[in-house]
Amino acid sequence: MVGESGLRFGVASIALATGWTGAASAAEDTTPWRLEQALAAPEWLSIGGSYRARYETLSHPYRANASGSDEIFVSHLLLSARIATDTFYAQLELEDSRQRLADSRSAIGTDSVNTLEPLQALVGMRFNDAFTPGGRLDVSAGRMTIDPGGRRLVSRNNFRNTTNSYTGVHALWKGAVGQELRAFYVLPVQRRPADLQSLLDNDHELDRESSDVSLWGVFGAVPETVGHATAEAYWFGLRSRDQPGIAAADRDIYTPGFRLIRRPAAQSWDFETEAAYQFGTSRLTTAAADRNDLQHRAGFFHGEIGYTWRARMSPRLELSYDYASGDEDPTDNENNRFDTLYGSRRFDFGHTGIYGALARSNINSPGLRVEAKPLPKVAGMFGYRAVWLASDRDQYTTARLQDPSGDSGSFVGHQLEWLLQYNARPGNLVLEVGGAHLAHGHFLEHAPNAPSEGDSTYFYASAMTTF
Repeated sequence: MVGESGLRFGVASIALATGWTGAASAAEDTTPWRLEQALAAPEWLSIGGSYRARYETLSHPYRANASGSDEIFVSHLLLSARIATDTFYAQLELEDSRQRLADSRSAIGTDSVNTLEPLQALVGMRFNDAFTPGGRLDVSAGRMTIDPGGRRLVSRNNFRNTTNSYTGVHALWKGAVGQELRAFYVLPVQRRPADLQSLLDNDHELDRESSDVSLWGVFGAVPETVGHATAEAYWFGLRSRDQPGIAAADRDIYTPGFRLIRRPAAQSWDFETEAAYQFGTSRLTTAAADRNDLQHRAGFFHGEIGYTWRARMSPRLELSYDYASGDEDPTDNENNRFDTLYGSRRFDFGHTGIYGALARSNINSPGLRVEAKPLPKVAGMFGYRAVWLASDRDQYTTARLQDPSGDSGSFVGHQLEWLLQYNARPGNLVLEVGGAHLAHGHFLEHAPNAPSEGDSTYFYASAMTTF
């Protein structure tokens, strides 16, 4: 059960984290407070950051062999300093992600804890009027974050308590009317330590890269194409090998894809569609003894259509559908399970943290979402998804549950999610509460090692200050 002391600790810590901005919000001046202005930093120096505190609780976890309840309090601190001239720039960004309240049964990993790490440490050159009048080319090298396009395959995480980081080279060209081309070759940073006890103790160990894991990609975007939408195309490649202390499925996979998006606007239809295909070779498990290279053939599709009314509360209704293939036959020489690489998933599949019930792998799911702004500083969302496995013989990946016979069926369940966000002091303080309920379907009730305590319910409360 969730401890009352844990809940009190979470609430008190969030209140403490927001105290100084809460006091500032009472002032007449509504201009956001910024550290660099307070320090009277010169024009060539930018200094700032953010701090977020979040309490989470999960009743009746859905994962294999889970029971009881789980809770965690996480904090996430970012500090950034950037030097920039007309032709040169350098940036250092530190991340400190910690937890309290978790125990040995908690669903935590390096996505929750990574203490005091250089998230970015890079230098770069800028070339103005590159290739076309008004074009700009940035070429950077070092440790960096990458956030292209729809962020479904490579991203800088937002809701998650730690952030994907990469070390390598990156080139980005932007045209005068919004065109974009980028290319990169990087080694994904492996967060350390990774063992459970070290994470529970918030132990510190410098992250590092390995030549055993490399990621490269090319990406392009052109605005105002079909239906005033932005069109994007990309090709990503990933090579991964086992590393000491980090279990990984060996992969040599390539992912070409495209995306077409028209963003929401008042009294207007919006839409988004994205699809990708994967091919190459991969291994189905992370076991070191698994030496069987399978032909990798997989794909995913996301489609949504929405409408925003020009009315009080600016209501928006969205219908969506997501499909990501699963392995059709565990005994053949193919792996059909889609690999989401280093993408984010909250904006499609709901809250992550210690919940994170859905992922872009072996899933077949239509959804409905309603968004509104009942007050100028208040926004809310309610969403529903029905969830099936794309293959009833493959793994429900987030729960580590699988029935190779397929006898447990494919229906995972119904997910309801909601959030309410209050922009207490624009530019400085955002308060948010949210939750999700996963009503277990036939698969979650009958799969081997499935939990038996009933439906899963998740709740969180967070506060984020930006300075």
